[in-house]
Amino acid sequence: MAELTRRQLLAAAGVAGVAGAAALGGCSRGAKPVAATSAAVDRAEEARRTAGARTVTARLIAQPATVDLGGVMVDTWAYGDTVPGPLLRARAGDLLRVDVSNRLPATTSVHFHGVALRNDMDGVPGVTQDPIGRGATFRYEFTVPDPGTYFFHPHSGVQLDRGLYGVLVVDDPHEPGRYDDEWVVVLDDWIDGTGRSPDDVLTALVGAGGDAGSGSGHMGHDMSGMSGGMGGMGEAMTSPLLGGAGDVTYPHYLINGRVPAAPQTFTAKPGQRIRLRIVNAGSDTAFRVALAGHQLTVTHSDGFSVVPATTSALVVGMGERYDVEVTLGEGVFVLVAAPEGKTGIARAVVRTGSGSVPSPSTRPAELSGSALLGTRLRAAPDVRLPARRVDRTHDLVLGGTMQPYRWTINGTTFDDSKPLPVERGERVRLRFTNHSMMFHPMHVHGHTFEVADGARKDTVIVLPMSSVAVVLDATNPGQWMTHCHNIYHAERGMMTTLSYRQ
Repeated sequence: MAELTRRQLLAAAGVAGVAGAAALGGCSRGAKPVAATSAAVDRAEEARRTAGARTVTARLIAQPATVDLGGVMVDTWAYGDTVPGPLLRARAGDLLRVDVSNRLPATTSVHFHGVALRNDMDGVPGVTQDPIGRGATFRYEFTVPDPGTYFFHPHSGVQLDRGLYGVLVVDDPHEPGRYDDEWVVVLDDWIDGTGRSPDDVLTALVGAGGDAGSGSGHMGHDMSGMSGGMGGMGEAMTSPLLGGAGDVTYPHYLINGRVPAAPQTFTAKPGQRIRLRIVNAGSDTAFRVALAGHQLTVTHSDGFSVVPATTSALVVGMGERYDVEVTLGEGVFVLVAAPEGKTGIARAVVRTGSGSVPSPSTRPAELSGSALLGTRLRAAPDVRLPARRVDRTHDLVLGGTMQPYRWTINGTTFDDSKPLPVERGERVRLRFTNHSMMFHPMHVHGHTFEVADGARKDTVIVLPMSSVAVVLDATNPGQWMTHCHNIYHAERGMMTTLSYRQ
């Protein structure tokens, strides 16, 4: 997402290397920014390492692939030949070593979303690394400090809206083992290979509204599949809970890479307690998740434990992850993910006994009641940040329009943004204030924050015309992206940098 801007800055300054790009962005009153590759980053990584840690190795091959979504064949880009990509698994404290080979017709990168990793492994081209060139291989190597449910995806253009994503599970070596089984549930909105690519979608969004900085404002593009068409934001997609619920209509919504007509089936025995690790890998869609005939107990948000909360349905924004516990009844049940404010459904099947599978159009009653947002959860006592005064506050005002298609933080797109300075050891408050009519899932790289009187998270939904305040401890030096996890909003400017200074 950041590659073009940082390369322009480097060219203008006549300097080379990612560290130079960071320096251009972070200078303030003579303070020197902490470069992505630096002694400070090395020291922070050393502090994360634990005695006796293992080294876990993996390889990802980013390549064009023809993927079967369950009777729907699509040409896309994927890690290997499956969607989602391979599951990566490590224990907290392990060293994770992932070799990424690029066989795509474009440069790429991999961001390990939610992990408080070393800055030069964060996977943001032009900010923390050079992009991975065509035919090249890049090694990501870092300590995974915290147990939890995470995922990985490119941070290059709108590549996330293809098949380039997978789940990273970091196990807790002290897990009490309360579960009989564990299921990974990945939600996605899908358009690639159905007659248009994500790049086509972005071009059409920009063209319909007139360009505001990059591109050329092609007014003649087909706007089928776009929210509101030429009429503006939110006419076609609104949610009573989230307000403006997205810019793109998708032909398919998936659970674990399967369309609802050909769902994955999970099998278990009645009475078993199951841990669901739910990941929203979508690019423009929040999902309302429910299991017919059951209540869901949320135990973790973005990897960190919460005071358990029981609900009929849970809203999962783009980039959010939730661990949910459920005790299964006997029979056949649908696990559904309804795209909030959009038409369609994603589903899987849970079978614990005999019975027929409900039709793909079945919508459980649990979807019609109230749904839980992550901002209503509270952190478990053992993961609360220690009480202390706030040293620094940054206000991030979120804005944007469909015409022109431009999304901003503090009135500017990323090209013109001023990084948010912090110093190591500070308690930092970020106040997200949404002045648009669209919800924004705001994500901070390299850190977890605590929502005011709420959960520990790294991605939080900010509702239209509302504010959310979070605090974090500045303990991970470097240059860290902070952005909306609607991939189209980020690509059109809703990004800035949390910039450590020394």
